[in-house]
Amino acid sequence: MSTEDFIITVFCIIDDELEKLLNGEKLRQRGRHTKLTDSEVVKVEIVGEFLGKDSDNSIWEYFRAHWLGLFPKIPDRSNFARQSANLLVIKQKLQERLAIALGSLREMLPMVIVQQRKSITMDFTAI
Repeated sequence: MSTEDFIITVFCIIDDELEKLLNGEKLRQRGRHTKLTDSEVVKVEIVGEFLGKDSDNSIWEYFRAHWLGLFPKIPDRSNFARQSANLLVIKQKLQERLAIALGSLREMLPMVIVQQRKSITMDFTAI
């Protein structure tokens, strides 16, 4: 999967989860209109963190340098960082939802490893 396909896939997943989390309410109730929507900032941060970027600045630099075509309205660094900081509670709630959704996968993972380990062990001892 290309990085662009990954970004698009994550955006779709996050859109679905945000819609469930917000339950029909708008993310921004008041305040000035921003260049990037709040949901776009959340998605950019999640993708950036997954790609190993560990600060708002490094995420902003990466997307500004490599994905300006997908995000032509990305704001300047300070506005991006401020908007991102204001969305901390939403990001935390979204991470909780994703962790719960992925919990069933985590529970299945040890079973797969144990089954593979047994088959490898049996094959190894048979030699």
